[in-house]
Amino acid sequence: MAYKSVFTVVTDLSDVGPVLEAALPFVRAQGAHLDVLCLGIDRTQTGYYFAGATAMMHEETLMFAQSEAKGIEEAVRERLGRTEVSWGVDAVVAQTATVAGLVARRARFADLVMLPKPYGPNRTMDAPVIVESAMFQGQAPVMVLPGDAAPGTAPSKVVVAWNESAEAMSAVRRALPLLIAASEVNILIIDPQTHSTDSADPGSELCEMLTRHGVKTELSIVAKTLPRVSDMILRHVTDQNAELLVMGAYGHSRFREAILGGATRNLLEQAEVPVLMAH
Repeated sequence: MAYKSVFTVVTDLSDVGPVLEAALPFVRAQGAHLDVLCLGIDRTQTGYYFAGATAMMHEETLMFAQSEAKGIEEAVRERLGRTEVSWGVDAVVAQTATVAGLVARRARFADLVMLPKPYGPNRTMDAPVIVESAMFQGQAPVMVLPGDAAPGTAPSKVVVAWNESAEAMSAVRRALPLLIAASEVNILIIDPQTHSTDSADPGSELCEMLTRHGVKTELSIVAKTLPRVSDMILRHVTDQNAELLVMGAYGHSRFREAILGGATRNLLEQAEVPVLMAH
């Protein structure tokens, strides 16, 4: 399977350049179509106005969100108008409470969702919601782009964080086109005795499966020498000089349908290469 429908969401004018410049070479190489949702967010919450709030104040926030969406749309159209790839742009205004459902519906029909890193300086509270809703509710694989690090047309060296989980297997299946194209795929297993497996040879079944697809695999089994697994994974990615990390996305129910677990959040905060995740 190739990636033929790529989807992204832009909520900040400053993200237009970095996101599109990262996505376009990938989309071009895949022969894919790129859909961009330019999202203006009205952050007033119906039913939660403070004393003295007026309809005029609500109208002002709505107009600001509309202006944001329009400005993002103009910048996106200007950039995409100078490329030969197939593309579509839609500008929408939504309240904070409806963002997750809107993104999930759009993501459901994409082969891959590419989004900027949701955590870090100047990121809004809506950024994690967009990543989470695309993965958990939209059931789409998401490639998180860390800053200026683009995924490249075909990452040469890929690390797969493997722990026998259904989430990790889902990520591997969704990343298969990239794994096949890579010159080397390193399967990382940290403390295999902590994972439930019927195999006496951890990772062997995954290696065998991928090898049948023509994937060039190698296996790294390491002890947990740092307090957090996320730190172990990131250090290994750096040691391997990898250009892409593939891993399962873990969440738990709380206030929304699913919230990224602490280990996943820590990893995304620090990642310096694109991370492809699926749930």
